[in-house]
Amino acid sequence: MSESVIADFVGTFNAEITPRGEPVKGRIVCSEKRLVLAADSDNSLHIPLSSIYDVGVGHVPPELGDFFDSTVTVVFRRDDRAYVAVVEADDETIRKFSTVLFKALVNGTAATLKHPARRGGRVTDESFETATLTLQPRAVQFESDRRSITIDLTRVTSFGRDTRAIGEQERNVLVVSHMHHGEAMTTLVAARPARKLSILGRYLRREYAELRRDLEDVELTDDKVDLLVALYSGAGGPDISLASVLDVDPAQVTMLLNELEEDGLVESTDDGTDLTPMGQVVVANNVEE
Repeated sequence: MSESVIADFVGTFNAEITPRGEPVKGRIVCSEKRLVLAADSDNSLHIPLSSIYDVGVGHVPPELGDFFDSTVTVVFRRDDRAYVAVVEADDETIRKFSTVLFKALVNGTAATLKHPARRGGRVTDESFETATLTLQPRAVQFESDRRSITIDLTRVTSFGRDTRAIGEQERNVLVVSHMHHGEAMTTLVAARPARKLSILGRYLRREYAELRRDLEDVELTDDKVDLLVALYSGAGGPDISLASVLDVDPAQVTMLLNELEEDGLVESTDDGTDLTPMGQVVVANNVEE
């Protein structure tokens, strides 16, 4: 392989396009142009990155059986047909491999974004602008002619898909809700080709899923949720005390804050108490209630 290698490890793999019916152990090599699954020097599968249109981490299609555990699944096209390949290795290797694969697939993509489309609950007058998309450690960066925009993935509270009029066309967009310096924002992102937007959405889903898994071990009572929502709404400052908003004793508020900090849902700052990304997710799930 003449191009620069960005991942090279031994693992287990299977693919619908190969003649083997069960997973085999071999070498997995990824460059900036292709993914190679090599059982030996005579048997290898070359998958151009340009043919990959979906990536899954941890999910294995039923047609490939129950052979795998910690995995990366890629869906690619060849001869106008869709095929699936699954790579398995230890958790840490899969984590690193999936990250470099996502970067190889989307870095340098021409994106169109509106940032912020909403600030708090208010729609802004920002227009869509063209920027280059790059995945950074725990962040997505957009470089346009006039500015650099970074979305901290640990601060993403929710995301989804929608359509928006961009120019004279209706285009698919990712709707990303996140926190920036304590302020809630929504950013809209479109990209061409469409598969790049889908892969970016998969990457965000992976980061968000990890955040949600951290929440599974946290027990939330109604009074804790009420306190988190109150913090999100601006209570807790010198003008609005949490105790008055929640109608509880100040000592009870202190006890709840200490427990929430132990749970990783709030953090102490020079300006008081702020919600952590996990706390933002809790609020996003409960604010309507």
